[in-house]
Amino acid sequence: MSDSEATPAEVAAAAQPPDTPGPQTVDTSNEALRDGVNRCPKCGSTDIQLRVSAGMLVCLFCRYEWSEAMIEPKVSGEAPLQDLTDTVVASGATDISPEVSGVITLKCAGCGSEVVVNTAAAMSSRCHWCRHVLTINEQVPNGAVPDAVLPFGITRDQAVQHIRDFAGARRLFAHRRFRSDFAPEKVVGVYLPYMVVDGNASADVQGFGEVETRRYTRRNGDHDETYYDADVYQVGRHVDFTVDDLTIESSAERANMNAFVNTNNVINTILPFDTKSAVQWNANYLVGFTSERRDQDVAQVQPVLEDQLLSIARSQVEGSVARYNRGVRWEAEHLSVHGTRWVSMYLPVWLYSFYFEENGRAMVHYIAVNGRTGETMGSVPVSQGRLILAALTVGTVLEGIALWLLVVMS
Repeated sequence: MSDSEATPAEVAAAAQPPDTPGPQTVDTSNEALRDGVNRCPKCGSTDIQLRVSAGMLVCLFCRYEWSEAMIEPKVSGEAPLQDLTDTVVASGATDISPEVSGVITLKCAGCGSEVVVNTAAAMSSRCHWCRHVLTINEQVPNGAVPDAVLPFGITRDQAVQHIRDFAGARRLFAHRRFRSDFAPEKVVGVYLPYMVVDGNASADVQGFGEVETRRYTRRNGDHDETYYDADVYQVGRHVDFTVDDLTIESSAERANMNAFVNTNNVINTILPFDTKSAVQWNANYLVGFTSERRDQDVAQVQPVLEDQLLSIARSQVEGSVARYNRGVRWEAEHLSVHGTRWVSMYLPVWLYSFYFEENGRAMVHYIAVNGRTGETMGSVPVSQGRLILAALTVGTVLEGIALWLLVVMS
């Protein structure tokens, strides 16, 4: 083959670095609902809502029940997690566009009228002419429509009872204002936005471990002090691991863990959710409930994912460093994320909130119930006076027991 002179354009093209491939996108949109009209498969009515006790959609006209397809087969594929080497983002988890309004206009398929829906307040509306119910099912990039929804499985009455039991067990130390104003019937069913993440990762950790060789005491004034000798070893570990359906908050407000203004962290204490049971998005699952819109993208929650992955890596190596009975101090950690898969999902929570202000300090207390398992956790405002009285009472009792023992043993 003879040499040929390259053109300036070819030289410039060859000098450019190759394009960095973007994340792969998996389309999870519900094709059957693109027109915004979700009709009963049996009678065609659009009056549909969730029957919580069965986790099924029910037609309010003919009482026919059905469910959307599971989301898991659509996003996971057949390859095992350890073969995941790319960033895969489901279409409902793609980046939010600031140019896209939360106000959407739907064209009624029944009569042709246009109906405006503000997705910040609702995900469905009724046509004012023909009374068809129109729902937001198209995945517009404003964070309002996720890939999947995990339907409520705990009824409102069950949630109220869980909240009553939780608050009742803490009633002794609860503030009198909470006891007088407590109204669990005001519980609200809310779908909270989460990123559900699969990951393939590895980690290297380096540090120093100590093995105790001798323990002894020395007199220091009027008391003894305990000392120990230890051998110090340099410790390094490598671990490969995968995570399946790790849940991360994708609402900035809900991810705010400032314990001085709210008790958002209680939401994390009612995990896990059975996310494998999540179904393809259908706005009718939200009828009768409220929801929060996702306002964080994959890049914004990536640091949270990496922190959780490092925590998992540390727990994975714990068993291999048990011989260091004085513990291991990790001083260097390196995480490699080989591949991730992101799905945007609404998870169900029954939420009771109580606004409490005292001495110029305000805080919102929450009692949360997992909408699938019934796991309940929360925070109630306490009476400092009752706590002090209880401490004094316990102290008096302990002192009495100590005096009785001294009398018996003397």
